[in-house]
Amino acid sequence: MRVTVFSAKPYDEEFLKSANEGRHDLVFTEAALHAPTARLAAGSKAVCAFVNDDLGASTLSVLHEAGVKLVALRCAGFNRLDLSAADRLAIATARVPSYSPYAIAEHTLALVMTLNRKIHRAYNRVREGNFALNGLLGFDLHGKTVGVVGTGGIGRNVMRAFAGFGCELLAFDPYPNDEAIALGARYVDKAELLDKAEIISLHCPLTPETRHFIDEEAIAAMKNCRMLVNTSRGGVIDTLAVIEGLKSGKIGALALDVYEEEEDLFFRDLSSTVIRDDIFARLLTFPNVLITGHQGFFTQEALFNIAKTTIGNITAFEDKGEALFPIDRR
Repeated sequence: MRVTVFSAKPYDEEFLKSANEGRHDLVFTEAALHAPTARLAAGSKAVCAFVNDDLGASTLSVLHEAGVKLVALRCAGFNRLDLSAADRLAIATARVPSYSPYAIAEHTLALVMTLNRKIHRAYNRVREGNFALNGLLGFDLHGKTVGVVGTGGIGRNVMRAFAGFGCELLAFDPYPNDEAIALGARYVDKAELLDKAEIISLHCPLTPETRHFIDEEAIAAMKNCRMLVNTSRGGVIDTLAVIEGLKSGKIGALALDVYEEEEDLFFRDLSSTVIRDDIFARLLTFPNVLITGHQGFFTQEALFNIAKTTIGNITAFEDKGEALFPIDRR
């Protein structure tokens, strides 16, 4: 099967080619997928897209006209995919529901430890010959109350790490998990989590219910928030409200690996250009904010699993007419 791979980086090409083993005709393009670029898929029966590619109705319509029958996402999130339009156009959809239960969880802890102990600032100081400790004061994680929103595989691994530090665990999820409870987590409602958690870590999918889960009202309800961490989806927090929370001191520190408008920023080198996103630029001015460019998934093991599952979805669709992991409409 001929497959056009959009938003392809060198590492995507390396891992997908290895997993493919010559089975499919993979055509790689660095272009992000949206309506104007969808015509690049002409001649392909499938496209492989990434998390920030635009798979709205207009893009899917162009893909349909080009003869595309399958959209294979090489990611777990599918909030930018119009499933109703895909159904209407008879385009099958697939994703990678999980690729590493550890990668994002470990990155979350890396962000927490770096931001708390000011490792990023200390690194720069030492390179400049500055060994002063003023401004680098952190706090013990031991004994702190951590609120985890979303207790799927990633959330539970985050809990396991925090439990190892001796933290008290609060959990918020409409579907309580026995493993989380066994780790010592206590399920609470949103109000109690906001009231008691000193560190709030977000690990939920982006749905209508979770969009702006952290908004102005939620921030007003926070009582002890030393740190807010988001490694899930950018839209789970209202960025403008969080900026106000940082300014007021309601949020002590902020760690992000995702951003609500990241599609115009992340996964590209903008070091020689001007960042035109004023909201993002404002975040960068805070000394208590740490941002990484959606790299939580970026481990060798995760990329191997993503490529293997993606090729598996394409092969199953070619052989049986249905991918291994079609996107659940529920």
